[in-house]
Amino acid sequence: MTEFCYGRPVAIARLQGGPEAPRLSGTVTFFPADTGTIVVADVAGLPVGNGPCASGVFGFHIHEGTACTGEEFADTGGHFNPGGCPHPYHAGDLPPLFSSNGQAYMAVLSGRFRIPEVLGRTVVIHSGSDDFTTQPAGNSGKKIACGVIRKV
Repeated sequence: MTEFCYGRPVAIARLQGGPEAPRLSGTVTFFPADTGTIVVADVAGLPVGNGPCASGVFGFHIHEGTACTGEEFADTGGHFNPGGCPHPYHAGDLPPLFSSNGQAYMAVLSGRFRIPEVLGRTVVIHSGSDDFTTQPAGNSGKKIACGVIRKV
């Protein structure tokens, strides 16, 4: 069996919501693994819809930009995609976050990048779900939260 996680995280992004989700906060931690990187997201304050069929599904990606600035986090740029692949095969494409009354927790193993490649880049939560089809970024809606990936 492969050893997946080696103790403490090597990098972390502290998420902060923008005008669309001012109460949103959380952390995304990055652990090295033999076959890539383990990404763990722990988020609170996600927008909560009304009714039993309200989405509660949020696009979640690593973006190429290095700052959480600009209107609607415009300076985050597009998805991290050093291989020039179509969506959803960008290195920065991650599974969506599923909200439970505004909270989400997710852990995923990604073989698409190593931690040194994403240091200084941004993690973004979008207002809608990723359809995994629409180019170039899955029609995920507005950028509602952002954090810069920093070495621990």
